[in-house]
Amino acid sequence: MKKFTFFLFALLTANLISCSSMEKADLIIKNAKIYTIDSTFSKAEAMAVKNGKILAIGDESEILNHFKSEVVLDLEGKPVFPGFIDAHCHFYGYGLGLLQRADLTGTNSFDEVLDVLKKHHETFSSFWIEGRGWDQNDWEIKEFPDKEKLDILFPDNPVLLTRIDGHAAIVNTRALQIAGIENNTRIEGGNIILKNGKPTGVLIDNAIDLVSKKNPKPDVQQISKALLAAQQKCFEVGLTGVHDAGLDANIIGIIDSLQKTGQLKMKIYAMLSPTKKNFSTYVAKGPYKTDRLNVRSIKLYADGALGSRGAKMLQDYSDDPGNTGLVLTSPDSIRNFCQKALENNYQVCTHAIGDSANRMMLTIYGEFLKGSNDKRWRIEHDQVVAEEDFDLFGKFSIVPSVQPTHATSDMYWAANRVGAERVKGAYAYKQLMVQNGWLPLGTDFPIENINPLFTFYAATERKDLKGFPEGGFQIENAINREDALKGMTIWAAKAAFEENEKGSLESGKKADFVVLEKDIMEIPGSEIPQTKILMTFIDGKMVFEPK
Repeated sequence: MKKFTFFLFALLTANLISCSSMEKADLIIKNAKIYTIDSTFSKAEAMAVKNGKILAIGDESEILNHFKSEVVLDLEGKPVFPGFIDAHCHFYGYGLGLLQRADLTGTNSFDEVLDVLKKHHETFSSFWIEGRGWDQNDWEIKEFPDKEKLDILFPDNPVLLTRIDGHAAIVNTRALQIAGIENNTRIEGGNIILKNGKPTGVLIDNAIDLVSKKNPKPDVQQISKALLAAQQKCFEVGLTGVHDAGLDANIIGIIDSLQKTGQLKMKIYAMLSPTKKNFSTYVAKGPYKTDRLNVRSIKLYADGALGSRGAKMLQDYSDDPGNTGLVLTSPDSIRNFCQKALENNYQVCTHAIGDSANRMMLTIYGEFLKGSNDKRWRIEHDQVVAEEDFDLFGKFSIVPSVQPTHATSDMYWAANRVGAERVKGAYAYKQLMVQNGWLPLGTDFPIENINPLFTFYAATERKDLKGFPEGGFQIENAINREDALKGMTIWAAKAAFEENEKGSLESGKKADFVVLEKDIMEIPGSEIPQTKILMTFIDGKMVFEPK
């Protein structure tokens, strides 16, 4: 009996010593299938988190033997991925749209647009009437509308309805009057569509600014509400980080303030619009970095969009002879911005859609970058690239930043725009990826759906949500699931110089991760878009769980 009592005492003592020597964690995840996205693309069963960072990750027995926590989450075999990062979107603009703009996405005619607009104005009565999301390519009559019906419905209120791509708009007569747009008004990098010598109300690219700058700017309270509304929607789809493509200093200041008070937890890589104030506030002082905000890039526009025939092409549009699109920023201005970026250690991120715009940017970047480098200057979208220009991405280490759902949204009409030959170099994500061996992925929301799983599906399957086309659109340019996942995590982080702190689940990195209902690396492709987000964590704290 004495021997048994001594043995029990020794066992309890050993357990107490063992427990006391275990390191305390804030959170332990166990019984999970964790995709670490480390250099070997390894998987783990458990991880321990403390102070917002990963303490350790590996086999469950190892984690449970070395760490203890009051919060232990058993995921019952569910898959865990690094928090998804959208490498190109309009986070703040999306939030504004949630609060004050009529959602015109998915409308099947201009009459349907008007119906949505009437209901919106009845609910959100205001002097300026705004909407976004219409796409004439989805209508039976695939032509731009005019202002006639808007004038009848809203004779006294200015109306601004932006196309889904943000590069065309339809406005009414009142808006034209407020903006001072007349029959002979012209603007560089934009187009005011005329009929019988008079404005139809359709504005392309820089011409939209003539109206939008007359619309009163939102105040601090409205901006804050917009940012927080956008954050919540992002958490719901598993996004823990975004690259916001084009912000002003005042918006970034509010973002910084909200992040420091803990209200805005979303991690934001901010691309600055190229204004004098933005350059003096940020660029001239060098990169600005906090735990949740990173400001070290400028966003330029080389051309317009393909859907509104504003993308700059080397040859005429196949369905609009005589039109090659628009250059939105002169080459000399672009060179000036590039020089300032180079001098202040800033990255340049330039919107380029057409093959002419892409060639212009590849050439100008090459003048500054000279050869192989780690500046990570980016071209955003890269939608149509001439075959002879692809190797310039690799030659100058230029990063193609793409949005796969653009391919599956545009595939119905892209060949009509650019012809059977040029379309072969369009949305060529696999061909772009091999230039440098990596490819950041985004959505461009609100132009496309915010859901990163739609990005994953479009990149790998090259189909729309109905499974069309059966074999995939230009399937030779699909990328595999491993590369698509990297594009939404570690490669998106790398595009923002943040791969050492996020984008993978490794010891010492931020504990940003998402738990999914199904394993998108293994399920049939058709099930990917319907897969649900079960939990979203930022810095080891849960920020979303379905009710």
